Amino acid sequence: MKVIVNIYLKNGILDSQGKVVHNALDNLGFSKQLKDVRIGKQITLDLKTTDKDEARKISQDMCKQLLVNNVIEDYNIKID
Repeated sequence: MKVIVNIYLKNGILDSQGKVVHNALDNLGFSKQLKDVRIGKQITLDLKTTDKDEARKISQDMCKQLLVNNVIEDYNIKID
């Protein structure tokens, strides 16, 4: 089963990469269209299970134990 984990910084945490990209896009002429930029990461997992509930639990356990820094990051899980 394919699981997609999107990880992003919590609100209030400075996103220095996002600021750099925001400045670059401003310099390229997108300042009128652009409100904010936040950089995150996406992890795709291919799990052996075919049960969605089990896939969600396994993915959440992986996030809590290794993939996500819960102090500064939030995440969401999408199961295909």
